[in-house]
Parts: sequence; C-alpha cells; structure tokens
Amino acid sequence: ASLQTLHLASLAHSQINMAMGAGTLATGAVFVSQPSEGLATAALMTNAGLTSALGYHMTSSIGGADMPVVITVLNSYSGWALCAEGFMLDNPLLTVVGALIGSSGAILTHIMCEAMNREISSVILGGMGTKSTGGETDMSIYEGVHTEINVDQCVDALNEADSVIIVPGYGLAVAKAQYAIADIVAKLTKQGTKVRFGIHPVAGRMPGQLNVLLAEAGVPYDVVEEMEEINEDFNDTDVVLVIGANDTVNSAAIDDPNSIIAGMPVLEVWNAKNVIIMKRSMAQGYAGVENPVFFKENTDMLLGDAKQTCDALSAKIE
Repeated sequence: ASLQTLHLASLAHSQINMAMGAGTLATGAVFVSQPSEGLATAALMTNAGLTSALGYHMTSSIGGADMPVVITVLNSYSGWALCAEGFMLDNPLLTVVGALIGSSGAILTHIMCEAMNREISSVILGGMGTKSTGGETDMSIYEGVHTEINVDQCVDALNEADSVIIVPGYGLAVAKAQYAIADIVAKLTKQGTKVRFGIHPVAGRMPGQLNVLLAEAGVPYDVVEEMEEINEDFNDTDVVLVIGANDTVNSAAIDDPNSIIAGMPVLEVWNAKNVIIMKRSMAQGYAGVENPVFFKENTDMLLGDAKQTCDALSAKIE
C-alpha cells in the first residue's frame, strides 16, 4: 500500500499530536520507574503504539510539496537515534556514525528549507504558521487548452534556436535519460548553439541529485548553472526544454499567493520565447497543484517517456 501525497486535513491535528506526545512521555515515565513486569510490558507496548501513531499522523499532516524536507528530517532523526543508542551501549562507533548521519541530515534539511522558502517548524507542524493557506481560489483553477507537439517539431525548434536552456527534474532521473540529454547537448553545441542547464536546488528528490546525474553522463560542469545564476537569462533564451520538472517551474509560486507553493523560488522558464515541456502526461507534480505554465501561449507539451523521447530527439538532431 502507498500513502497519498495529499496531506491529512484535520482541524485538531496539532492537539491530537500533543495528546499523543504527552501519552508517549507518560508511558515512558511509567516504564523507567521500574514497575512490575506486567505494567512495564503494558507501558512499553502502549508507548510503541503511540509513537507509531504519532509518527504516522504527524507525517500525514504534511503536504506533498514539503515531503522531500520531511524525508531529510526523518533521515536526521535516525542518525540522532543511532547516536543515542551508541551512548547507551557505550559504543563510540555507533555514536560517531549516528552523529554524522544526524548532522548531515540536519544540514540537508536546512538547505532544502532555504531553497523552498519554508521554515522547518512550519513543515514539521503540518503547515502551521505558514503564509500560504492553499485554499481554493479562482487563481488555483486554470482554464485553457495546452498545445502538443511531436518530436520533429521539437527538433526543428532546437535546430533553429541560438540559445537553449535545459531544465531537468525528477522525471529525467526516473527515466535515466541523462545520457541521451548529454548527446543532445553535444550535437547542439557542435552546431554552434549556446546550451546550458538550469538546476533548481531541490530538483529531483534532494539537492545535487541532477548535478550528479549530469556529471555521470559527461555533461561539462561549466554549462550547469544554479537557479540564482540563470533565472535572469530566460528573457533572452530562444528555447527552454523542461524535462520531467513540474513544481520547480510552476508560476503559481509567484503569481498565486494562495497556492501551497506560494513563495517558493522557481525557475522562471515562462519568460523564454518558447518553452517545451516533456512529461509523461498532464498530471500534477509532487505538490499536487496545477501548473499554469502548461497553458501559456509560448508553451508546447511533448508528452511521452523522457528517455524514449530524448533518444528520438538525439537521433534526429544532426
């Protein structure tokens, strides 16, 4: 079974979490007070049940847009738990390894929160205290018809462009299309086209994932730029090729103050002359919100598997 990416909506979720937290502390206190064997067993089992329920309820109350941050937080928690176990067992190795895992997870969490313009307390508390309510407004409903193109039309656009920016996302990582993209970059560069990559800090599932994949495929480091470096250049770009990215190029983060991703820094691809978005379908991204960029006049959708499509593009670009 799999969990839904939509958060668990409950008006009293904070009160429920506090109640279960208090119950966990109480049963823990009973257990360490050295009661009878039967009472200690009951306290331990109750504590285990409450902590499991608390972990599930707290995590389920967090929306899909914040889930990558939650993953790094839980990773950090596991490290600190291992560190505590090392202290209890007087095992320096467990203590050191746990501290390394815990601190690296905490640093990664901080980086992702900065990139998403979120506070860690707001994420863990399930959106409590955030500026965005994510409520339904007229701005959250996007009307219009998207435009679809085929591989040949995409090839023509790339061949005619003087400057191209490629924005990869998690879809590229899943499809393992980095090698096909590297071939496309090499061919376009040979033609004299200026090709660069725009990488969002949380593209993929963690910072640096796309950078590693591109480096693995042999893409030169000097054409891979971070969001802050490249955002101002979209206005002067002929074609932006978005591959498997959605929330990181969603204009609702800027235009819709009621969006659940409002305030999140994004790659402003819609400012380019032509935007070509490669996706499997018109489905929503990880955050579960619509992307109005799909329906803009300068956007074309190239639907299909990223690797198969990139292989087809590479084969037709000379």
